[in-house]
Amino acid sequence: MHYVSLIVEFLRGRPKVVFWTVALTQAALWALIPALFYSSPPGNVPILLAIGHEFVLGSYLGPPLAFWFGEIAFRLAGAFGLYVLAQACIVLTYWAVFTLGRAVVGTRHAVLAVLLMVGVTVFTVPSADFGPAVMAAPFWALALLYYWRAVGEDRRGYWFLLALDLGVLLLASYVGLILIALLVLFTLAMPRGRRALLAPEPWLSIPLTFIVLFPHLVWLRRAYELVASGINDTVAAAGALSPGLWLVGILLLTHLGLLLLVGLASGWPRPRLRRERPPEIDRNPVEPFARAYVYLFALAPAAVAVALAFAGRRLGPLAMPTPLLVLSGLAVIVAAGDQVLLYRERLVSSAWVGLLLAQPALAVLGLAVLPWVAPVDPKVALPAGKEALFFADTYQRRTGKPLPFVSGDPRIAPLIALAAPSRPRVFFAWAPQYSPWVTADDLRSKGGVLVWPATAKAATPPESLKKQFPEMVPEVPRSFARAVQGLLPLIRVGWAMLRPEQSVGQP
Repeated sequence: MHYVSLIVEFLRGRPKVVFWTVALTQAALWALIPALFYSSPPGNVPILLAIGHEFVLGSYLGPPLAFWFGEIAFRLAGAFGLYVLAQACIVLTYWAVFTLGRAVVGTRHAVLAVLLMVGVTVFTVPSADFGPAVMAAPFWALALLYYWRAVGEDRRGYWFLLALDLGVLLLASYVGLILIALLVLFTLAMPRGRRALLAPEPWLSIPLTFIVLFPHLVWLRRAYELVASGINDTVAAAGALSPGLWLVGILLLTHLGLLLLVGLASGWPRPRLRRERPPEIDRNPVEPFARAYVYLFALAPAAVAVALAFAGRRLGPLAMPTPLLVLSGLAVIVAAGDQVLLYRERLVSSAWVGLLLAQPALAVLGLAVLPWVAPVDPKVALPAGKEALFFADTYQRRTGKPLPFVSGDPRIAPLIALAAPSRPRVFFAWAPQYSPWVTADDLRSKGGVLVWPATAKAATPPESLKKQFPEMVPEVPRSFARAVQGLLPLIRVGWAMLRPEQSVGQP
């Protein structure tokens, strides 16, 4: 008897149910796992919240939308709210790709495209690291959908939605400039695109983009050098590799899961499998314009990003390439032909479920096991709550006031700021030009806490910090234990307290 997996049966009979089940299951996993097991947010989230807390129109990391939304989500529901926001962005991205896929390859093949996206790593493990890239992904996907509606289906009212969406995309990440440039080139290169420009709607919609961007553009005119210096600083993210090679490696690694699923389902590398009768999922033929559209916007954004990384020797907003890859799954399905043959369907189903569940399981297992077997200090295991409570409580008891400012180490200070009850503001002592909302004089007059990593060999504050605050008096370093300490040493934090001017002389 021929085996047909439940996934294939549901895909044939209830494709929309499959889509929503997949999207919401993945979202639930990557919202709950970090909320339950991470003691501090991953990646650059602490810096994002330190900037978002100020609600500025932009920063050295780029446009403000992700920072604003991140701060709002954190105020509403803490770290869990931030993880939910990140997964809402991923689900909206999947929905836009699914909707575009339904128009191009039909509903069943569109679901296959979304199923393949589970194998693209940037939409799973790193998605909890909410930032501009995750924020930009749904608006990138929606822009591709709205352009197809406007040009591919000649529904000209969508030009206005496209214009609004591109404005919001640029408020999320400057990487949206790549998409805008490619859309312009594609429109001019294709006869259907040139015909679409003869209508008034494309031209009437352009001002909407600039209206959305206007406040940020005014800010950018004054802060261009700040943004440029922030982009220049991202060269360190690539480590020993050149930024271009690093980006190529990341793009390849993030597709390993997708390549695994494609290899298993295609019957490769065992030719005898091709003599079997696998399940078929068919569709109507894809028109040439749609095929060119999907291929271009699946491949060209990554190619342009790599070229820019090689040419500029900087990563900038390309350090997390999430929006560049939203059409990877759909491009594979378009290339697969009008009849997708699913070889090894039992193994493919198991591999897909494994990709969905194994990644969060490995994340939890790593937190529990790595401290016992390797000298690895997971950043998401730092005891942010304990550190913040100690410093905030100590400052409150000594001065009678809530902690207003924190500064010092670029990792520890933002962590304390986001977990402290008073949500102190962060002064970037490591790069004062990146925090123009506060100065060293503000800390001297209003008080605050300075923190730095203290080791057995060096417990004294860094020279740069002593130069900025020569009046500081270091306290005895404080040790903190992780939830799973293992063989790792205790976390030792050096610190000093700056009393507010009106509190000087108090015990």
